[in-house]
Amino acid sequence: MSDRAPISVLWPDPSPEPVDDDTLIARYGRADRPRLRMNFVTSVDGAVSLDGYSAGLSGTPDKRVFGLLRMLCDALLVAAGTLRHEGYRAIRLDERRRAWRRAHGLTEYPTLVVVSGTLDLDPTQAAFADAPVRPVVLTHRNAAAPPGLTDVAELMRHGDDRVDLVAGLAELRRRGLSQLLCEGGPHLFGALTAADLVDEVCLSIAPLLAGAGPGRITAGDPSPARRLPLRHVLRADDGTLLLRHARH
Repeated sequence: MSDRAPISVLWPDPSPEPVDDDTLIARYGRADRPRLRMNFVTSVDGAVSLDGYSAGLSGTPDKRVFGLLRMLCDALLVAAGTLRHEGYRAIRLDERRRAWRRAHGLTEYPTLVVVSGTLDLDPTQAAFADAPVRPVVLTHRNAAAPPGLTDVAELMRHGDDRVDLVAGLAELRRRGLSQLLCEGGPHLFGALTAADLVDEVCLSIAPLLAGAGPGRITAGDPSPARRLPLRHVLRADDGTLLLRHARH
């Protein structure tokens, strides 16, 4: 954990003084009920990526919160396309974050859960091959697994021709993985929104104009608008805004 990215509170209870990690943990926290939290970074004009990758939008303040949210979750949910495109590695935490998890009765590492309708996955990718906790792949019953995938991951099948996200998330929660963090991508965000499964959105707004081209942080079929009240606004020294919207 690091305080190298000064972050202060704009709302509520505004203060110009930088907050420490304990204060950030209290701001984001773990819920006392099952929760699905989305975490995204976007440009001021709504781009989901810069030069094709989300990393182009992510600065030190966003990465600081990104690391804390991973520390707080039971499982990290990501779409297979995002896993491939962003080159995910194994989900590992430094010793301070592992110690925090042990002190709060959690496993040392969150479980990686990959959502895939095609099982177009590479078992040798570090996210699987080097994982400290056996990953789970959430798929449907008609998807054919490539050779070697079941050696490095557990397949959890819900739905016949497409992934049943409602049943899949319910199964994760039955396994004790109640605090879920989703890092995208946009089509998974859209599907979770359409299924009314999103409880919280943590959104970092980078002080950049990306211009025309990149997509939004959500994609897919239209769904009804749903209110998601603002819970806090934080500001980093570089101008990044860190917003948290949540149902409860």
